[in-house]
Amino acid sequence: MQRRSQGRGSGTEMSMEQRQNVRMRTFLRGRIVYNGGASSMDCLIRDLSPTGARLELSETSPLPEVFDLYIQNKDQTFRSTMRWRRDNGVGVTFDDAIAKLPPVHEKPVAAPTAADPAMSMLVRRIAELEAENAALRTALTSLSRSPASSAA
Repeated sequence: MQRRSQGRGSGTEMSMEQRQNVRMRTFLRGRIVYNGGASSMDCLIRDLSPTGARLELSETSPLPEVFDLYIQNKDQTFRSTMRWRRDNGVGVTFDDAIAKLPPVHEKPVAAPTAADPAMSMLVRRIAELEAENAALRTALTSLSRSPASSAA
């Protein structure tokens, strides 16, 4: 499937995507594992398809091009290759065949518990950023509608 999309936060021009499957929006807990299991970091899986995913990271640590992505709710691990990285987001394709991945909506996603403070902090920060994003969009909309005042 080819779609035109604008890169988020990159300020780049429109680019053609070569995505074969539609990604479903998700809110799944994931873990990126690399260095033979010696290193790992938590992530949120925001979009998921049988061939790839969009991950949200709370850390800005460098990542290898290839790593394992463990999806806790599905108890599955996928060999992943990083295709792009912008700010705190990473796009990956899955190297192994996962065509049998069940639809995303089959299992309800449990809300983070107080027992997992790192995930609770990440969820809280995402909510704050989404609210800030909405406020900035509103401000931009109102600015674009009002006549520009020039100080001369």
